Amino acid sequence: MRGRFAVKRVPVAGPVIVGAGPSGLAVAACLREKGVPSLILDRANCIASLWQLKTYDRLKLHLPKQYSELPLMAFPSDFPTYPTKQQFISYMESYAQHFDLAPVFNTTVVSSEFDIGCGFWRVRTRAAAAAVEEKEELVEYLCRWLIVATGENAEEVVPRIEGMSEFVGGPVVHTSSYKSGESFCGKNVLVVGCGNSGMEVCLDLCNYNAQPSLVVRDSVHILPQEMLGISTFGLSMWLLKWFPMRLVDRFLLLMSHLMLGDTAQLGLTRPALGPLELKSISGKTPVLDVGTLQKIRKGNIKVCPGIKRLTTQSVEFVDGRIENFDAIILATGYKSNVPTWLKETNFFSQKDGFPHKPFPHGWKGENGLYAVGFSKRGLLGTSMDAAKIAEDISQQWKANPKQSKPLPLASLPQS
Repeated sequence: MRGRFAVKRVPVAGPVIVGAGPSGLAVAACLREKGVPSLILDRANCIASLWQLKTYDRLKLHLPKQYSELPLMAFPSDFPTYPTKQQFISYMESYAQHFDLAPVFNTTVVSSEFDIGCGFWRVRTRAAAAAVEEKEELVEYLCRWLIVATGENAEEVVPRIEGMSEFVGGPVVHTSSYKSGESFCGKNVLVVGCGNSGMEVCLDLCNYNAQPSLVVRDSVHILPQEMLGISTFGLSMWLLKWFPMRLVDRFLLLMSHLMLGDTAQLGLTRPALGPLELKSISGKTPVLDVGTLQKIRKGNIKVCPGIKRLTTQSVEFVDGRIENFDAIILATGYKSNVPTWLKETNFFSQKDGFPHKPFPHGWKGENGLYAVGFSKRGLLGTSMDAAKIAEDISQQWKANPKQSKPLPLASLPQS
């Protein structure tokens, strides 16, 4: 014991997976299918905590279910094309049960570092011990493989806006705390961020008779969710098999103009690059419209420029306008938290917490380090990376049968 901390060291035969979201479960299932055990760690108290604890009630998958299912198990046939939040959570729970995945919850990884001297990863975790013990227990797992599955959405992005701490006109909340517009009925609400979440939160607020305004600071691509009777995503994937990306982009923009009109007239200018090219370069996802544009056109949702500053009761925009609001909702997205706990810089960037190499080459690092859920390709990219990781580790597992046995505790090096 060191002061108030007791350190327990635990050898792990297979890989340690950090994160029990879709990415962590997917790679664990693929490993199990190949006969390789794993240990999943998660700081929350449930699987898919982002979906269960930090998403709004009306959320549905933006892509058809066939592009969002995890490896080795399809969605139930009676699920709709775009499953609801609760249906997706139900699918995830069934997935974990089917593959007998039992994550260790309420466990925060505080550091992970490869020990070159012994050839193991040291994954140090923290969990609150029993209150009567009045101490905190640290557990250090030692493993040959470490799979980072905390994903692209581990921590909320909260922008620094001048005067935010002084604003007392109403609550300022991130969308991770927003459930529905019920509590905002009749209120003037400013939504900051025009991605899929910001657009859908505005629509939800309208449905509860709130008066939302949407801050649009940058250019954005807005596409219909479906074209020609099929999903825009599915149509794009099919067209890319036959035509170059820029030609497909031109087609998507032409169809969007015909179906949605000129979005620039609504204050929503498009980027210079096409939606697919922009996605491939920056990872920025186009917005799939589910009805928000119609509300903007009717005047139910106002489009505002960037924010200059907040005062105690109002918001000043960069064009000089000043308006009062009863609440501010930050639809400003999420970021990776990998740099805060992974002591490694060759594979993961310290700047954004993503692998240095872009998809499809960002799944494998050195010394048994892997990444899943960082492809910027959604659940489809997650499934592809999970299958590659499981295949790679299973080959090593089979090549050295001794690795299938737990490491003897007495032989482990002290930290």
